[in-house]
Amino acid sequence: MSTPPETYISRMNKASFFSPTAGRIIDAPRETKARFGIGDVVRHKNHDFRGVIFDIDPVFANSEEWYESIPLNVRPRRDQPYYHLLAENEESSYVAYVSQQNLMDDAEGGPVDHPSLSQIFEDFDNGRYHLRRGLTH
Repeated sequence: MSTPPETYISRMNKASFFSPTAGRIIDAPRETKARFGIGDVVRHKNHDFRGVIFDIDPVFANSEEWYESIPLNVRPRRDQPYYHLLAENEESSYVAYVSQQNLMDDAEGGPVDHPSLSQIFEDFDNGRYHLRRGLTH
């Protein structure tokens, strides 16, 4: 089943959720329009890396220290979806946290080479990954 271009994320009709990464409750709108879905392969608009989305926060839900470390002139807005990626560049594989405004579809269209992929996803088909059956909502 393919993901529509815009996916609606809802957190059980609650306007807030606890973020372990931020260590606090995050206020969020009841619905957020996400441009990408779990399993999509994306590329960063400004930095040379790509990755597969494995989780989505409806708004910024990382630590204040992380947010403040981004230079003010390129710091993304908080009120947009943020994506957790299994990311890769030419030198390494890592986990990235990226705002929606900084992501675009990956033109390469090929699989991502990340050591954690097989723990979360079953296969790569038609340009996207499919979650392992036991991990779907």
